[in-house]
Amino acid sequence: MEGKTCPFNFKIILGSSSIARRNILSEMGYEFTLMSADIDEKSIRKEKPEELVMALAEAKADSIVSKLQSINNQEKDEMPTILIAADTVVVYEGVVREKPANEKEAREFIRGYSGGHCATVGSVIVSNIKTGVRKGEWDRVEIYFHKIPDEIIDKLIEEGAVLHVAGALIIEHPLIMPYVKQVVGTTDSVMGLPKALTEKLIKEVL
Repeated sequence: MEGKTCPFNFKIILGSSSIARRNILSEMGYEFTLMSADIDEKSIRKEKPEELVMALAEAKADSIVSKLQSINNQEKDEMPTILIAADTVVVYEGVVREKPANEKEAREFIRGYSGGHCATVGSVIVSNIKTGVRKGEWDRVEIYFHKIPDEIIDKLIEEGAVLHVAGALIIEHPLIMPYVKQVVGTTDSVMGLPKALTEKLIKEVL
């Protein structure tokens, strides 16, 4: 699908610097530009993970919309611009896990998943910049693991990719995949952008 041109009558901005989200949106056949939001994620706190991911995606969308408004006057543009913002957290034993603070915390996180289970809660908010219409929803996926050997955890930490993601969780990682027992929900949602939900929301705001 890479480089595929589709004759869409709207432009898409992906409001994320996540490589996984970028790949998923490309797989869906869309061409898009990237913008990242300047928000202090730690300043946004909510009790429930569903509320937290929605609030974070809203804040990202608001930040990018205000950037866009200062760059150009949207009225001149005939073609609608669709902004996609998303957020994902990992929930383990009822507690929200964001990016690990350090290697020690990442190791504790992954040890906890070993032989157990966790969930991801992800939000998608799609805004039509031209009309101001905005729609958002969240999605939850349950993930069950076999026992993960310590040497695998060591390799993951050493490699470092798990240090930069929510809950130190990358289920599509070649080292982790053999230890994923079951995913109840869609893998693309765990990776940060549920395809079916994103597609549905794009249609709703057009």
